[in-house]
Amino acid sequence: MGRPVLVGYDESPASTLALCWAVEEARLRKSSVLVCHAWHWPYPLRPVEQEVLAQIERVAAHVVDEGVRRARSLAPDMDVRPRLARGTASTVLLQAAREAELTVLGSRGQGGFDDLQVGSAAVQVPAHSVGPVVVIRPDGKPAGDGIRIVVGIDGSPASLAAFGFALEEAALRGGAVTAICCWRDYGPLAGPEWQPFVDFPAIRRGAEVRFRDVTSHLTSRHPKVSVTTEFVAERPQRALIDATKDAMLLVLGNRGTDSPPCLLLGPVTQTALAEARCPVAVTPPS
Repeated sequence: MGRPVLVGYDESPASTLALCWAVEEARLRKSSVLVCHAWHWPYPLRPVEQEVLAQIERVAAHVVDEGVRRARSLAPDMDVRPRLARGTASTVLLQAAREAELTVLGSRGQGGFDDLQVGSAAVQVPAHSVGPVVVIRPDGKPAGDGIRIVVGIDGSPASLAAFGFALEEAALRGGAVTAICCWRDYGPLAGPEWQPFVDFPAIRRGAEVRFRDVTSHLTSRHPKVSVTTEFVAERPQRALIDATKDAMLLVLGNRGTDSPPCLLLGPVTQTALAEARCPVAVTPPS
């Protein structure tokens, strides 16, 4: 048995769906499930009696025990273990993720306001995790017929790791992969971005050839997985979100080639976490 599948659970609707996903993932990988819950006193500058902290911890222990019970009800023969730790959700999950095969969590937990699309943990954990993170939205639509996994590739190390993870998931689930590369053609533009004496069509053709060569090379590691490549002249946010209409999973790297280093996550990945119509897996560079 390999490393466990880690899931963050706080009884929120998204975390309940994440628990179901984690159990299925562990079943496919013949692994175990680690149900994790974090608790902390939210007012660090105010003193608090130990009895109050003990009461908060008892409530948190009940939450993680309920998560373990739900997981075992879904897979009675699976090894399911609890992990209860004091700290913020992001801190606790990132520490536990170091010993996990992958991490699964909901797009938002019990905190925040009603219209919040993505909680802080759903951004910070994928941004800093050493392994893949799957983020589950509570309002995601069920996948269509078949098992289709979409992956965005821009040549960055994280996106190549994303393609590898997509192939692995497709192999586990008997599904197919659609690899999408988006190209912005600067040729028709006028202004500071336009450059004379540059053969933009040739650059585009070269990029497309390189994209198909790379995907073909990486696909050889999973020859039984059907892979479709799409090289499109469209903004990646729009192309990838549209592609999730009938997908069961979207896989992206944590940061792309044009992502400023000051951002926790690249803009495409941030948009996908908020708008994708299916779960989103985020991978760091391998």
